Amino acid sequence: MAQIHEECGVFGIFSPHTIPDIAHEAYYGLFALQHRGQESCGIVVNDRGVFTSYKDTGLVNDVFSQQELENFGPGQMACGHVRYGTTGGSDRLNAQPIVVNHSKGRMALAHNGNLVNAFELRAKLELEGSIFHTTSDTEVISYIITKERITAPSIEEAVNRAMYKLQGAYCLVILSPTKLIAVRDRQGFRPLCYGQREDGSFVVASESCALDAVGAQLVRDLLPGEILIFDRDGVRSIRDHCGKCTQSLCVFEYIYFARPDSVIEGCSVHTSRLRAGAYLALEHPVQADVVIGVPDSGIDAAIGYARQSGIPYGIGFIKNKYIGRTFISPGQKSREDKVKIKLNPIADTVRGKRVILIDDSIVRGTTSARITKLLRDAGAAQVHMRVSAPPFLNPCYYGTDIDSRDHLIACQHSIAQIAQIIGVDSLGYLSVDSAKRIAACGSCQGFCTACFDGRYPTAIPLQTQKNRFEQKLPPDGKKKSANGEKEDKA
Repeated sequence: MAQIHEECGVFGIFSPHTIPDIAHEAYYGLFALQHRGQESCGIVVNDRGVFTSYKDTGLVNDVFSQQELENFGPGQMACGHVRYGTTGGSDRLNAQPIVVNHSKGRMALAHNGNLVNAFELRAKLELEGSIFHTTSDTEVISYIITKERITAPSIEEAVNRAMYKLQGAYCLVILSPTKLIAVRDRQGFRPLCYGQREDGSFVVASESCALDAVGAQLVRDLLPGEILIFDRDGVRSIRDHCGKCTQSLCVFEYIYFARPDSVIEGCSVHTSRLRAGAYLALEHPVQADVVIGVPDSGIDAAIGYARQSGIPYGIGFIKNKYIGRTFISPGQKSREDKVKIKLNPIADTVRGKRVILIDDSIVRGTTSARITKLLRDAGAAQVHMRVSAPPFLNPCYYGTDIDSRDHLIACQHSIAQIAQIIGVDSLGYLSVDSAKRIAACGSCQGFCTACFDGRYPTAIPLQTQKNRFEQKLPPDGKKKSANGEKEDKA
């Protein structure tokens, strides 16, 4: 947890005619969404009801060779997924999309988010005889939809019925033999949008940058609670679940998760980060000579801080383009070593100067401390850190990989203590109120800021561990010891 882990990315494409290389289109879309998940990925192609799928652990360009893409052949629709597992292990078994065979046909499903009632739903399904092959809550969703499909007149009605049972965050892209369906949960925790291409095909994706990658023009974001159906008759909308809850879009999408070139709810992510930097300058001014950002996620906010404060912006670090994000490393020591080769300070920018360092967040503080040391070693006279997010104080249950307060530095130390730990001269965080205002230009009606202020928009789940399905904990949150007595959760 040197950095916050992202959730997942989903992609779907429907065409009224056969596309010879439709898997390539899905590949380009997933490549644009790679930042949202780097553990595993997968693609399912539907050619007149025949499903072809391939998925594995690894990055998109590692999993899908040219030969693998050609093996898919032509098709009218496809869905894809990139995954960072917030629930379940990271092995190939949990890669998505999931393909289900049932008495009324087939279904492929890709999911972004976390259900807060997944444990309860799974326990009930297992008591009814369901057998699970994965340890993610995505399979729970597929079971619920399949169960409804047995009696529902259509796949979209089955999805509509299933949504009454699903609680929490979920964006879904579903393939049936004849339709592509996109779904966004009632509170709109995660982004989901759709667009259209000149050839008449429709594209659905977690972010608009994936639409750009396949030449689609953004039409709009799905409404919270909306179901969109794409078939040969065009696009239809079911809004039975819309307006039932206050919108709670994860504000961290604007702060960090989404790509800067994406537009979410009508607001440019790049613009929102510029605004976050400007608010930081107003809330935490300091005398300095240069403003720099931690690549890549801190750069936009650093530019916004510099513009608002009048302090020059400078390029303080060069990022090695051939190394992944530090949190991909399996161990803390490996992550720390990677910081040294991932970022290299430009000494001429910082030598002898009072530096304002902008980053998007501080989780454990380890990476921040090492970055600060790099600047000190390069000759910086002072380092003042400014963070374009409020302090993380609470677990997230909606898809972000923070399932405990144990490793959050802001839960254990005051701001002054954190500044001392990471070695900076001063430290300032963006306020929660300002975080809610950074996307004021968009159409979102409300944000989830529970990880900052503890105001959860849903009931807190009984089971909160990331790998709760593997642990097989009973609903009371206790586990049995060797002598049969129940113990408190670890």
